[in-house]
Formats: sequence, structure tokens, C-alpha cells
Amino acid sequence: MKNTIKVQRAIKNITQEELAKIISVSRQTINAMEKNKYAPSTVLALKIARYFGKPVEEIFILEEED
Repeated sequence: MKNTIKVQRAIKNITQEELAKIISVSRQTINAMEKNKYAPSTVLALKIARYFGKPVEEIFILEEED
């Protein structure tokens, strides 16, 4: 699964640390998601999508091999 978290953060001009505090996770969790090393829970994916004001499918993209 790929995601656009880094792009969305750039648009809002916020750091990994700021996003992490907003959605109550560690900065390392945000970093791991951006590097596609961690797939978030449904609740976490929904929190991220809600914060950015986008549908989950615009933030998280399911790939063929997933």
C-alpha cells in the first residue's frame, strides 16, 4: 500500500512531529508510514484522512500486490 501523507503534509506545511501530535501517534509512526514500512489501522487511516479533509482512498492507495 502506498500513501500520499508526505505530499499532504507539504501542502499543509506541517512536520511529521506536528501531524503525529494531532493524531496521537509518534513521529516514528508517521515516518514509517511515509516510507511504506507500516500500514496503519483503520482508525488511524481515518484520523489521517479526516485531518487532511480527503477520502481515505486519496491518502492510501492499494496496490496490485496488496
